[in-house]
Amino acid sequence: MAKLLLVEDHEEIWDFLSRRLKRRGHDVVLAFDGRQGVDMARGERPDVILLDMNLPVIDGWTAARELKNGAETAAIPIIALTAHAMSGDREKTLQAGCDDYHPKPIDFSRLLTQIDEAMQRRSEGAAVPPP
Repeated sequence: MAKLLLVEDHEEIWDFLSRRLKRRGHDVVLAFDGRQGVDMARGERPDVILLDMNLPVIDGWTAARELKNGAETAAIPIIALTAHAMSGDREKTLQAGCDDYHPKPIDFSRLLTQIDEAMQRRSEGAAVPPP
């Protein structure tokens, strides 16, 4: 399946998600703050990044911008995981460089679909989802 980088600072969320994703056959690596997430993305070269937007050290918006501005990480799809579900929040995450948006609480079936779609777009050479 896919190599996923999960950047999440809440233990109950990363524990739940990483266990379920691994059961689905994904290889999951974890980072617990935005800076560690950027560094691990550069070193691990995951297929997809699941990025919480409210992170310590640097927030998800800053991390997404850094990743999309880096030649070695620009093509990696980023799915924003966020409790921000107000009007305009989806657009804010996309403007920061995220390729998709998933509001919390996590809908695991929907997230799996988004991961599959991100993998398909990446294999087709397109990082941005269709409108």
